[in-house]
Formats: sequence, structure tokens, C-alpha cells
Amino acid sequence: MKEEILLYVQNELINDPDLGALESDEDLLGSGLLDSLGMMRLVGYIEERFELKIPMEDMVIENFESIDTLVSYLEKKL
Repeated sequence: MKEEILLYVQNELINDPDLGALESDEDLLGSGLLDSLGMMRLVGYIEERFELKIPMEDMVIENFESIDTLVSYLEKKL
């Protein structure tokens, strides 16, 4: 799951060849790698791919700070 989400974020949301490889512990929001539109696209991808509804109250920085924190959140939900 982690690798799949990491590749999606790197290839579909960031898509910057000059950036290099995205690490799973990088701060997605604080670093500016993802903006609010990117986050909504990521949520849509996760909900479709993993057939999981993410409630609005769970869409907080603590759950989406990095790929690692996101995967940890998703593992609890699944």
C-alpha cells in the first residue's frame, strides 16, 4: 500500500522530474509538495483504490502529513 500511494503522489500529483525520489516520511503539506487540490485528488484516489470512505473529520494534517502517517491512518481504518 505504501509503495502504491508513494508512486501515485510522485507520478500523478507532484510530477516534477527535478525533485528526485519522494521519501515516505517527507512532509507533504508543510513542504508545499501538495496543495489543497492535490490533497483532494489524493483522497479521491485512496477512496476509489482501496474502497474506503474517508470522513471529513479525518482529513486533518496529522493523518496526511506524510505517506507514512497516511498509511498508518489507513491501516487503522482497514
